[in-house]
Amino acid sequence: MTDSPSKVSIAIDVAKRTRKIVWQNIYFAMGVKLGFIVLGVFGVATMWEAVFGDMGVALIAVFNAIRILKS
Repeated sequence: MTDSPSKVSIAIDVAKRTRKIVWQNIYFAMGVKLGFIVLGVFGVATMWEAVFGDMGVALIAVFNAIRILKS
């Protein structure tokens, strides 16, 4: 947050890394949800397992997104 034009390239790099991590989180979350849907259709997974799986995915996505702060 300065008036320096050289910071624009840094902001673009951070935005690219952020976009990559966001897509990782989306693919991972959809994969786990699809897995629980398939397990639920076959009667292997219960609703509670799906809820805990969903909460686990949310926490993993948050911890994965925290990586952006360390750059």
